[in-house]
Amino acid sequence: MHEMAITQSVVDAVCERAGGRTVHSIQLQVGRLCAVVPDAMQFCFELVTEGTVAEGARLDIEEPPGTAHCRSCGADFPLHDLVVLCPCGSVDVEVRSGRELRIMSMEVG
Repeated sequence: MHEMAITQSVVDAVCERAGGRTVHSIQLQVGRLCAVVPDAMQFCFELVTEGTVAEGARLDIEEPPGTAHCRSCGADFPLHDLVVLCPCGSVDVEVRSGRELRIMSMEVG
């Protein structure tokens, strides 16, 4: 389960930035196309925060949907999986969202 390693990396980064202050909450963006299961991250979060300044913190995960833009016909369209094909049939598309995995903010005290 790669969610454990990803969650550990997020917690490490947050704890480093917290500078010894208690972390109360963390807001993440985990795009629907990035092959990370948010529920698995929630499960791992409690385990990897144990004994850190983020222990007991709340993890809020926003899941931006996948979207793409077709360079051939100019259409913007939703992506529900990694099959990157425009409804017009073109494969000349740019994925614009859904692959995010970023720390948006954290609350410390």
